[in-house]
Amino acid sequence: MQIGVVGLGRMGGNIVRRLARAGHSSAVFDASADAMAALGKEGATTATSLTDLVGKLTGRPRTVWVMLPHGAATENAVNELAAAMSPGDIIIDGGNSYYKDDVRRGRELAAKGIRYLDVGTSGGVWGLERGYCLMIGGDKAAVQHLDPIFSTLAPGIGDIERTPGRDGREPSAEHGYLHVGPCGAGHFVKMIHNGIEYGMMQAMAEGFDILRNKNSDKLPADERFDLNLGDIAELWRRGSVVTSWLLDLTAQALATDEKLDNFSGNVGDSGEGRWTVEAAIEEAVPADVLAASLFVRFRSRQDHTYAEKVLSAMRFGFGGHVEPPKT
Repeated sequence: MQIGVVGLGRMGGNIVRRLARAGHSSAVFDASADAMAALGKEGATTATSLTDLVGKLTGRPRTVWVMLPHGAATENAVNELAAAMSPGDIIIDGGNSYYKDDVRRGRELAAKGIRYLDVGTSGGVWGLERGYCLMIGGDKAAVQHLDPIFSTLAPGIGDIERTPGRDGREPSAEHGYLHVGPCGAGHFVKMIHNGIEYGMMQAMAEGFDILRNKNSDKLPADERFDLNLGDIAELWRRGSVVTSWLLDLTAQALATDEKLDNFSGNVGDSGEGRWTVEAAIEEAVPADVLAASLFVRFRSRQDHTYAEKVLSAMRFGFGGHVEPPKT
């Protein structure tokens, strides 16, 4: 299949590359001429504008995947693309937009006959090799039409054991992609995914901070342990209940530099954690851990602990997120 891709950053460029490996073709546009030139050398068709991008898509319906930061950048791109597209065409927002914006966009574009999908995309800088977990909201027929795209981008079953009792359930979930509901549902599910991610990361970071401080001179001498955190992280990767990709990334960081001197502990948040807490408030659902993990990130910008360095190391590991410069 052919698809247009707007935004060739940490994830967008690799989405194009993963599709190309499976024989799909892409037309691409980015504000960075260098990013476009790199993919052009790899076989992608480059465009001079969003309107030009739509014109380079020869099949029907035409599909454009937008991979830009949430907010004005995505809003403007969607509107400009819609002006150049025809009824039946499909716009995908694969970034991290607020799900209520998706509900509105879906309604506005439907009035013009254009189909809109919101695709929560998880995989970070590792997606090219590992694949992307895709949480898809929007028109069911459009999702079915694009199944070859989604199945290519998703990781597939791989070597993960099947969950007992799943016979008769939606098979695509086992492959790492799923149509979860109407417009907005995809990014809502991704939003909660990221909120959970905050809590899991915080628990792990605090645990390693406690391990590190077990050698404190404030403790009785016979209760002080000089623990090797890199080895403990590696140990836990082998058969423990807390085994996870986040633990893998933590072990990698600690193996390189146990003190994590390259990280300040200034931990950013990209929005989903805040929106998750807002949703919990709207639904009157208690979310103590998720709220606390968000507030810790706020505090990290004022006073840094070792736990926050662990958080920064994990964020850099899975998403290539770089800490803000020191002020």
